[in-house]
Amino acid sequence: MTSTAFAIGGDLEVRRLGFGAMHLPTEPGPARETSLAVARRAVELGITLIDTAHLYGGGANEELLAEALYPYPDGLLITTKVGVARSGPSGEWKLDGRPAVLRDQVEQALRRLRVERIELLQLHRVDPETPLADQVGTLRELRTEGKIGRIGLSEVTVDELDQAREIVDVASVQNRYNLLDREHEPVLAVCEAAGIAFLPWRPVAWGDSGTEAEVAAVAADVGATPTQVALAWLLGHSPVVLPIPGTARLDHLEENLAAERLELGPAHRDRLDRLGEAA
Repeated sequence: MTSTAFAIGGDLEVRRLGFGAMHLPTEPGPARETSLAVARRAVELGITLIDTAHLYGGGANEELLAEALYPYPDGLLITTKVGVARSGPSGEWKLDGRPAVLRDQVEQALRRLRVERIELLQLHRVDPETPLADQVGTLRELRTEGKIGRIGLSEVTVDELDQAREIVDVASVQNRYNLLDREHEPVLAVCEAAGIAFLPWRPVAWGDSGTEAEVAAVAADVGATPTQVALAWLLGHSPVVLPIPGTARLDHLEENLAAERLELGPAHRDRLDRLGEAA
């Protein structure tokens, strides 16, 4: 049986199948009420890992989660990301890993999430205009100050991960990865060898009609949906993978979580593995 739990950083145990909050609408109205209901239902169903970011609405997503879930139940991890900011005369979003910006966004996240410490804080992207040592070093300082419990990175290369690990312990990596998009397989291999949690964003994605048909055929064989097959494949692919599928619909939330109970046999897994070679 595939393990359903993982200890991030070696000590922070979460359910491997988490929830990405990016798609939750935050504007006032019925859609926001549904977002609150989806977040609460996720926790009711046993999800203990929820992913958000400063980028998602400039902190509005963090505020939504706090409204829905605070006071937080024991064992719930809400991880957020910093390092993308509005700047320039038009206020467009751009990578910004300057120490002052990272510090300010962490302070904002603490306030919005209503916590004294963020147990897992991830650098949303490496800012090429700021030395990596300055970016990771700032997060290390914040950890020393007690404002961060563990440090993660997002959308990094093997080289960037290696450089960061020379400066600080890295607890997680959040890169784009799914059944048909395995560009970051080398990064996943490093994470698996080191016991670093790997949180694939966009964990469910489809390619051309041929690959869709292959996944649909496996789904029909096992009595599941293609989305459930894609998530079950991720869970079985590596013990350090913690998928964070996102949705703004209650029925999709429950569909996603059901993937945890789906066991793919060797023949089906081999068939799915080959799709990565063709993608």
